[in-house]
Amino acid sequence: QVQLVESGGGFVQPGGSLTLSCAASGFTFSWYIMNWYRQAPGKERELVASISISGASTDYADSVKGRFTISGDNAKNTVSLQMNSLKPEDTAVYYCKAAIPSAPDYWGQGTQVTVSS
Repeated sequence: QVQLVESGGGFVQPGGSLTLSCAASGFTFSWYIMNWYRQAPGKERELVASISISGASTDYADSVKGRFTISGDNAKNTVSLQMNSLKPEDTAVYYCKAAIPSAPDYWGQGTQVTVSS
């Protein structure tokens, strides 16, 4: 059974940091592109960061470049998102997604991040 379980969300003041983790099971982790998305209230879900687990290449949305870092651990089947210099506009539910061409995507249940003073 495929599972993606996010953790690490919470409440933080502007300028603070949080690290999100996504634990994956039930599929061959190294074959997939792992992604973090987020969805703020009233807005569409947007791609935040991606990592190719096999090649370790990464990509980021312009809004988070230089502040967020995505990393993967193939041995532990986890992908993390280190978020620094958080801003109120980073407030959203953050989702982990596993993707591979010609196969269904897998999504986690999401974890809430709230940035507020």
